[in-house]
Amino acid sequence: MSADEHKKMAAMRAVEMVEPGMRIGLGTGSTAAHFVALLGARVNAGLSVICVPTSEETRKFGESRGIKMSTLEDEPELDITFDGADEIDGDLNMIKGGGGALLREKIVAMASDRVVIMVDESKLVDTLGAFKLPVEVVQFGLAVTIDMIEALAADCGCEGEIALRKTAGGEPFVTDNGNFILDCDFGQIEDAEELEDALRYVPGVVESGLFVDICDVAIVSGDDGVRLIESEREDRGDDEA
Repeated sequence: MSADEHKKMAAMRAVEMVEPGMRIGLGTGSTAAHFVALLGARVNAGLSVICVPTSEETRKFGESRGIKMSTLEDEPELDITFDGADEIDGDLNMIKGGGGALLREKIVAMASDRVVIMVDESKLVDTLGAFKLPVEVVQFGLAVTIDMIEALAADCGCEGEIALRKTAGGEPFVTDNGNFILDCDFGQIEDAEELEDALRYVPGVVESGLFVDICDVAIVSGDDGVRLIESEREDRGDDEA
């Protein structure tokens, strides 16, 4: 079974968790797209939910599937968010941002009572860092921001190439928020929380792709089927997994 089929299996399990009337955060990326498509089928069959997307891409796709879209301005408190991840470790800490929506994804996740992450088993790692860490930065003062990231990351034991993300046409990739993304090839990140805290000291950094202590449930799909891994920390919501 392919990785994409595993992603769809995880999304199929996730959509079973949706209940009528829920206020739902919708992630961005290939796994989230499977979830949106499946949710759209349920909506067209009569399910009533309100969704807040984490990107314009997800908004357009959800609307094309008949899903009612809203914003955090109108729905500041969400019941649950469904999203994917580029990497996730045994403590359910993650690297996200491969699709360029990490800032909105983190804002929506933190506005949710529960966060459910859907992944195929290849995304499970012992230590984060094989996937380059995306960091969203403002366009102004880019060289200074890169220098500061290099210095503070080195203090955390993280060193490696920092590259400005570019489009297929060679232009800088610009997020929905008008910012750039730096892809940081740090290798293994032994202390994700320490690095996340360090990056917050850089004035030009808007947000990092480190999602620490945010995921409540990971739905992992592989050749042996689908399994749920629940966070051991105190649940932010009242729902059962």
